[in-house]
Amino acid sequence: MGAGNWKMALYIDERANESQREALQAIFSGGAGGPMANFAPLIGEILGVKFVPISFTVEGKRRAVRIPQIMQMAVQAVPSMKPDGSEVWIDFGHPFAANSQLAQAAGEQGSTWADYGMKFDNAGKNGHYARIDWSGP
Repeated sequence: MGAGNWKMALYIDERANESQREALQAIFSGGAGGPMANFAPLIGEILGVKFVPISFTVEGKRRAVRIPQIMQMAVQAVPSMKPDGSEVWIDFGHPFAANSQLAQAAGEQGSTWADYGMKFDNAGKNGHYARIDWSGP
């Protein structure tokens, strides 16, 4: 990943107004500073920007996002050994996580993305979730 030449596609919820769309494009391109500015030099190609219906749900220890005909992704937390059934949290200074911790999770069956002639299946693979802080250090 550190070698760069990443391909990036940006999906913005269609409910965003023009100023919100511009602000989100600036944030995700790194132009607004913050954590994404560190990733911007690694992006070799921007595949496109689409304004689409996006739904995001939080149900207990499950997180899911859906963009019709493009993406259906869901992750379920990895349970800890604690009697309370809490998820496993890792602390390694993640640049987006509000408290630098991420919950370990695994992709559910049917967790796929397909667009721009590419496909990705995350079923049974690595996943994480956390509250995000875009303001940066």
